[in-house]
Order: sequence, then structure tokens, then C-alpha cells
Amino acid sequence: QVQLTESGGGLVHPGGSLTLSCADSPSLVGIYTRAWYRRPPGQNHELVAVITSNDYTVYADSVKGRFTISRDAAKNTVYLRMNNLKPWDTAGYYCNTYPAPQGWSQGLQVTVSW
Repeated sequence: QVQLTESGGGLVHPGGSLTLSCADSPSLVGIYTRAWYRRPPGQNHELVAVITSNDYTVYADSVKGRFTISRDAAKNTVYLRMNNLKPWDTAGYYCNTYPAPQGWSQGLQVTVSW
């Protein structure tokens, strides 16, 4: 079941930046904690960043200091700003709820390469 709409993604050179967006569906009103996950090629979904209703954030060690998760409450949208991207950031990226994810979307492909 897909209840979040993702946008963004694409091909980025190493060291570049990209912002992903995740818009809530009306059915998710009242469920405030959001997260970004990613799935590298051949691997499982892994947690990247979490943001709570109080805008408390948690990051995976692999992205800490480079990625920023944020929320625009007026637009019911969560963002993931990715700076200083590395080739090993290449993955499908997914927004979802936390700690219990809903159904997975197709995700956004982020490829970091020359």
C-alpha cells in the first residue's frame, strides 16, 4: 500500500547535491514520524534518516553530516537534502513511516557517478 508520494532522484556527480521530497496522503494525517530508507543494489532496505513530530532527527552513521531530513508542515511534505554525495550512496530511496513502514513504493533512483 503506497500512501506517500516521492519526487526527485536522478544522476548526480560525486560531490554533488540532491533533494528528495515526500508528500503525505490524506490517510496519513495524525501519523507524524517519517523516515527515508534506501536499498542499494542487491541489498535490503536500510534506514537513512528519521524525523519526528517534534522535528527531532536521527541519522545513519553512513550519512551523518551529509544528509539533512526536514519537514514543511504546511505542505505535509518531508525532504531529504543530500550533500557531498558519494558513489556508495547509489540506491533506490524510499520515504515511509517509522518504526512500522507501510507498503513500499517503487522508490526514487539516485545514482552517484561520472
